[in-house]
Amino acid sequence: MPVTDTGGGDFPSGVSPLARAFETLDSLPLAARHLLDTAPGFFSTRAWWDTVLVHAMPPAARPCFLAVRDAGAIRAVFPMLRDGGDFRSLTTAYTCLYDPPIDPAANRAAVFAAFAKACRGHATTRLDALDRDLEPEIAAGARAAGLVPARFDHFGNWHEDIAGLDWAGYLARRPGALRETIRRRTRRAERLDGARFQMFRDPADMEAGIAAFETVYARSWKEPEPFPAINPAQIRAAARLGRARLAVWFLGDTPAAAQFWVVEPHQATVLKLAHDEAFKAHSPGTVLTAWTIRYLIEREHPPMLDFGRGDDPYKADWVSARRQRTGLLLINPRKPAGLLALTRHAMGRLRARFRGAP
Repeated sequence: MPVTDTGGGDFPSGVSPLARAFETLDSLPLAARHLLDTAPGFFSTRAWWDTVLVHAMPPAARPCFLAVRDAGAIRAVFPMLRDGGDFRSLTTAYTCLYDPPIDPAANRAAVFAAFAKACRGHATTRLDALDRDLEPEIAAGARAAGLVPARFDHFGNWHEDIAGLDWAGYLARRPGALRETIRRRTRRAERLDGARFQMFRDPADMEAGIAAFETVYARSWKEPEPFPAINPAQIRAAARLGRARLAVWFLGDTPAAAQFWVVEPHQATVLKLAHDEAFKAHSPGTVLTAWTIRYLIEREHPPMLDFGRGDDPYKADWVSARRQRTGLLLINPRKPAGLLALTRHAMGRLRARFRGAP
């Protein structure tokens, strides 16, 4: 049920639909904050946006939250970013999906048209990490506002529907080579002295899990994060919502591998995984992934497994389906810089067409 906006000072009266910009989350109307607090996906929640604002903002960039009101109620919130002359979605290299919270009762066409109209002051507006079902709605709103939407591919997302499967059923779908590796490596892992698995899920225990995760990450092959505090921060954010799962494989008192998952009613998503290179001979990544997925299937029963951003080759062994996360550039051809961007986009498509010609 939507929370009705009664703050007359927030929006001009008698104008609908309308998007208005707010500089902070706390300055948003109560109804807008309610949409963020009740968002179903982790990357749409206030906990996530707070994490980005504190730990993953580019230098000198400023957030801009566009709240859309229609028919007397706040219907949507679009978290955006101003960075110099750029205007773009408030997304990061850690964002798996940009999914602005929208009231289920909203007139979605009106919402997206109001959002696009608010973008007309910029030559271009870039939106990243979009679901392909959301992309055409935004594009239609852009055209209604006189903007030209230009689509581009952003990153691949590997996933699989596992609803109703038990561990044996899940394994039966995997390539034979991976099944054999899991069988041999997990059997060997069980015989190692002091080997144990632990799933940290209670917020009260999460700091111990984070310490183990950070130890593994520091000893792994991973490059240092551009925002060093982002990993523990997003784990804590998910933990506050009861969605964080930290899987750790210990050999004695030493963590050998660690994974951070977010578990929600619609899916379980792995966001970070790493292993200590000193234990590489034991295939710690494979062993822990198998243990974690089995744990999730048998105890939490997620209908979907999601492997987050990117087309890393190993993902196709663990999950079988790929979808394209896309982006949109909303171009204002009435602005010189927008007309230039439109020309560049057209030339790029023409070059791509010629490259693909026989």
